[in-house]
Parts: sequence; C-alpha cells; structure tokens
Amino acid sequence: MELYQKQLLLKHLSAHVTEKRLEKMTRILAWRTRHLTIVMEDIYQSQNASAVLRSCECFGIQDVHIIENRNTYEINPDVALGSSKWLSLNKYNQKDFNTTACLTELKDQGYRIVATTPHKNDFLLEELPVNDKTALVFGTELDGLTDEAMSMSDAFVRIPMLGFTESFNISVSAAICLYHLAPRIRKTVRNWRLTEEEKTEVMIGWLLQSVRNPENLLNHYKKKLGIEKFTI
Repeated sequence: MELYQKQLLLKHLSAHVTEKRLEKMTRILAWRTRHLTIVMEDIYQSQNASAVLRSCECFGIQDVHIIENRNTYEINPDVALGSSKWLSLNKYNQKDFNTTACLTELKDQGYRIVATTPHKNDFLLEELPVNDKTALVFGTELDGLTDEAMSMSDAFVRIPMLGFTESFNISVSAAICLYHLAPRIRKTVRNWRLTEEEKTEVMIGWLLQSVRNPENLLNHYKKKLGIEKFTI
C-alpha cells in the first residue's frame, strides 16, 4: 500500500474512535522507538516472556523479536495485561533453528547485536554505546544464549551481581536494561523516534485493535478507493 493510501486509511479509521482515545494514542506514539529492540531466544517460561512484553510496552519499545527453536511462545494474558496488542511482535519459527535467520535480518536492518550475558569483553549498562540501533538478545534462564547467538553478537553487556544467585530472571533483566538504556537513547540519540511512515503503520494497527468490526471498516475502505487487495 502506498503511503498516501495508508494516510487515507488512518484518517478513515480515526473517525471511529473518540477524540480522547485518538489523542492518547498520538501522545504515546510520539514516544515509541525502534532504535532499541528486544530479542528473546527460545524462551520456554511464558510468564517471564510475557512480563518482558509488558516492560517493552511501558518503556516505549515498539518491536519484539521472538525466536522459537524448541519452544513455542504463547502469551500469558494474566501477565502481559494486553500489552502485546500495542507491540509489533516478530516470530521466527520456520526452521529447525531460527536464531541465525533472526539475527541476520536484524543485522541487515542496521542493528548492532548485543548479548545480555557476562563475557570477557563485556560492557556495563551505563558504558554500552547506544548511537547505533541496538538489539538486546536474551536467552533462557537455564541454558542462556546459544553458541550461534553468542558468535553473531557484536557486543556483550552484563548486570553486576552482588549476591549468591548468579543471575536475574529474564523479565527482571530486561526491565533493568530498558530502564537504563531507553531514557539514555532518547536523551542522546538524534533520530530515535519512528519515521512518519512507521508512525502511520503503527497507528493503523492500533486503531484496528481498538475499533469495532475492523474487517467491515477495511472492506468499506477498499470499496471506496477501488482497491481489491492491499497489505498494511
């Protein structure tokens, strides 16, 4: 779909929500970013992964990438509390091993892959450079990241531990990372916001989640413009 068609669709859908609702969506959208994204590799505990989604939504992170190798991820609604419908979830599950496909795609999009695990050449959160687009990769709490994820990573970051326990669970680790990095990115990186076209696409997705009978509205829009098929 061309940008002008997306803008017309946005206008069409916006007329079907209240002004107060639209204002809130617009205000939240202004804080969304794709400069920082989260990758979860083969997480098997749905409650922890769902808590990560909730943290991403609260910190204004738009994209989450979910790698399914052995484990299929299903959202835990009691933990996610509806946060997933405001996020762009990207699942990688077409192959027996999907880590390579996910990280290669992110690298092609200009992301610097950062493994969240202790390493001999690691950074502390406050030291991690954030000028480049950054994808934080989290592994399972039992096994950590796969060797492939480690070898494809461009940098490593760790959270210092002062107790007997060796690590935080993934939901806590993600929340700590986002708490430190998201505000720093917004303060120091010039182009951290979504582009205007990205904002349009995200807003269309949000509106389709919010209106009644979205299929009917889309069909009406297609007839109005004489479009048989389109993708958003």
